[in-house]
Amino acid sequence: MLVRDTSKPRSFELPRQLLTSDPDSILSDPHVAVVVEVMGGERPAADYIRRALEAGKHVVTANKEVMAKHGPDLLALAHRKGVSLLFEASVGGGIPIIGPLMQDLLANQVRSIHAIINGTTNYILTRMAYEGLDFQAALAEAQRLGYAEPDPTNDVEGIDAAYKICILASLAFHTRVPVESVYREGITRLRAKDFRYARELGYAIKLLAIASRENGAIQVRVHPVWVPQDHLLAKVDGAFNAIEVEGDLVGRVVFHGLGAGPLPTSSAVIGDILEVARRLASGSAPSPVIAIGDGLEVRPMAQVETRYYIRLNVADKAGVLAQIARILGENQISIAAVIQKDADPTAHTAELVIMTHPAIEERVQKAIHLVTGLGVVVTVDNLVRVEDWPSTGRGQA
Repeated sequence: MLVRDTSKPRSFELPRQLLTSDPDSILSDPHVAVVVEVMGGERPAADYIRRALEAGKHVVTANKEVMAKHGPDLLALAHRKGVSLLFEASVGGGIPIIGPLMQDLLANQVRSIHAIINGTTNYILTRMAYEGLDFQAALAEAQRLGYAEPDPTNDVEGIDAAYKICILASLAFHTRVPVESVYREGITRLRAKDFRYARELGYAIKLLAIASRENGAIQVRVHPVWVPQDHLLAKVDGAFNAIEVEGDLVGRVVFHGLGAGPLPTSSAVIGDILEVARRLASGSAPSPVIAIGDGLEVRPMAQVETRYYIRLNVADKAGVLAQIARILGENQISIAAVIQKDADPTAHTAELVIMTHPAIEERVQKAIHLVTGLGVVVTVDNLVRVEDWPSTGRGQA
């Protein structure tokens, strides 16, 4: 077993001679048939995985960053070398999703993936929704309970979810999805009042990782989303994950369970190890590999069309809405509803909540920039996208 420090106390008994801090003692040993990588991070993990595959060793990994950034190349290398590269634990912990995309759902043309794939942020958003906590208070609680790291950046800024949806999209659409092409926005701008307003209008707020295919191109993005309350994803609370896959043959299927933690991750890693061992014992060929090419364009976020929730702090006087509506209209953004909330008689301000009809992201961002410059607008406090798609809560599994 390769470890950084062979003398470090461990929670289990292991003969000292089985530990090493020299990677060559593993990677160059012809008697080692299977390498399991759970060290995390891009380097040196990616280099060790590549060396193991080059040496004709089967590899099991839980490394989402490596698979997001190097997965297609490593899978192609494994195929050339006639060995397996299995990575079920890289997305969704113990939830089986990699295997279904590579085998069970292979007959489908996948249309979309909508996923809650970061337990830390889902726990924080659940506390904000049900307890009325603001972001910092909910984050502090998550850290105290061990759900969030001391440095929570990868989780709360959507980086972790971006790696995972990159992996899922590449498998679902059989195309290379560069990490830098995934639009990413975290949850730090959300406030307790956003959840209150969402609930009043029939929505929950979730950090969704979304990948969709349309007109020969794909969109891949991670950001907070208003989700209809009757949708299954709106009911996924705490540290749980859920992944909805829509295929042309199977329709919508949802995979749900604990997405992180030592036990769910161990379930996936050990399952992959047993699969490799079964194939070695039976003399079967390595696990099948999906060919991942460069066939589909990854469409930029500016071209996304969806609905929007906009929360503004404005001067409490006549004519304000008319000025805002004029700018939105000039950018082809139609208003679906306007609600005035929380007037402040001392500051002579009021809060406006605007819901739009479907609009193009690029036009919305331009309009928001212009609205921010209006003298009657104190601040544009939040903008959250709204996803409306048929509910899986009505008789679907």
